[in-house]
This record gives sequence, C-alpha cells and structure tokens, in this order.
Amino acid sequence: MRMRPTLSWTPSEDLPPGTTDLGPVTDALSAGGVVVLSGAGISTESGIPDYRGEGGSLSRHTPMTYQDFSASGQARRRYWARSHLGWRTFGRALPNAGHRAVAAFGRRGLLSGVITQNVDGLHQAAGSEGVVELHGSLGRVVCLSCGALSPRHELARRLEEANAGFEPVAAGINPDGDADLTDEQVGDFRVVPCAVCGGILKPDVVFFGETVPPRRVEHCRTLVREAASLLVLGSSLTVMSGLRFVRQAAQAGKPVLIVNRDPTRGDRHAATRVALPLGTALTRVADRLGIPADGEAAA
Repeated sequence: MRMRPTLSWTPSEDLPPGTTDLGPVTDALSAGGVVVLSGAGISTESGIPDYRGEGGSLSRHTPMTYQDFSASGQARRRYWARSHLGWRTFGRALPNAGHRAVAAFGRRGLLSGVITQNVDGLHQAAGSEGVVELHGSLGRVVCLSCGALSPRHELARRLEEANAGFEPVAAGINPDGDADLTDEQVGDFRVVPCAVCGGILKPDVVFFGETVPPRRVEHCRTLVREAASLLVLGSSLTVMSGLRFVRQAAQAGKPVLIVNRDPTRGDRHAATRVALPLGTALTRVADRLGIPADGEAAA
C-alpha cells in the first residue's frame, strides 16, 4: 500500500459528463448511511490550494517524499523552513460552507462516516466527529525515534525561537502546508529535535511514497462496506489511496456520487458527478433537506 504517488492521469474522452443536477446527492443523503470521502477541493474555498484542480500546485511544486525527508538533513531543513512559514497561513484557515454542510449532515444522522484525504483539520473545526484522517494531520508532530506526539503549535513556538528574524516572502502556499521558497531563502534555517529524546521530528502526515497505516485503511474499508452509499467531495481520485474506496463501493453495488468541478479518475464508477463548486452544491443540498447553513436544527 504505497501512498500518494504523483500520477500523470489525464481524463479520457469516454468519461461520463458532469451535471448540475443535485437530486441524486440529495436523495442519497436523505436516505442516510452515507460515507463521505473528501479531498483537497473541499478546502480550496478556505484558501488552501489544490494539487490538481484549476491552478493546482503540482505544475510548480514537487511534494516532499518520505525517502528524501528521512535520508537528508538538508531536505529536512528545506522542508521545515518552508512548512514553518506555510503554517502561519495554513494554521489560520477556517472551515468553509462545504465543511459546515458536512458537519450539519453528520449532526442530522445522515452520515455513517467521514474519511478525508486532507491534513488541514477543517472538518473537525467545522464540528464533524469521528473523522478518519487518511493521510494524517499537519496539526500534530511525531518523533521518528521515540514516537512521541506533540502539537504543531508547540513546534511552531520552538522554531520561532530558534530562527528569530526568519521572514522570507513566499511565492505561494501548497496543499501540504509548504511555502514556495528558494534554497537561498531557506538559508541556514535551524531545525529543532524532539524535546523528549532528541530524535528527528516529522509532521504526523503520510508523505508521498510513504505507507498509509494498514489499520487505518482497514477501518476505512469497514466504513465503506457498511455504508449505503459513498459521497466523494472535492477529490480528483488520481491516487489509489482514495480511489480504492470508490472501486470497493462500486464493486459492492453501492451508489458512488461525486461532487467535483473537474473530471475524476473515479467517474466511470460513479452514478453521477456534479460539476459545481463544493460550497455552492452542499449549501443547496442542505437547503433542500431543511438544514440551515449554520448547521443548527431548523425552527
């Protein structure tokens, strides 16, 4: 189970076209038992860019691989300099209408689970409970030696103290929280060790080339197996870590519904793909179900 290889998938002409008809999505949610699988597209309206959508960052940014991070002190310096700067923006992102709608569906008992490929924590910030973070969370840091977990804000404080005056201007922020910096801007940025054992610190996320924990994958498979339908929100499904669950649902005869403006690698397995912005689409669905935008019970 290799995680998140950078694939060069391009849509084929025989993929079913997108629609603006939200009826199937509304019907599925009304029936309940829906598992949500979300990707980077649900967070773009919160200011966090996508990898592969319009303006996606893969054209200008190669994500850090686990192999590079673990083998090279210089790679770790470059990563933490860029991530430290990016966290100032990434860590302040707020949930948008799409996240709030998903949380509202959950409070109404319409969902049987939420699986996210995102590492931004915005589903939880919006009020969703029991979210499975398939690729981990940038809000936590793990030591590669002793396994100690610590909050990201604690590391941010330590890096601030170790790098007083580090204020480069980034060319952009990427979906993994990296800021675009040159090697000259990275300079002699100081990386701090684990406060427990002095080991190497890594964000508690699954890097490209790293393995998704098997127990986490099996938990997701169980959620899909027990669901009535699968609702994909804002994922191109280019990588197998998400596509596997679409294939599982389709093979079991469960409806797969996708809301994504662009074609996805899972379209051929889907009953429908709604080509609308996530916030707009999910707010309309919530309205049709009598769920106010703020997620509280209707009067």
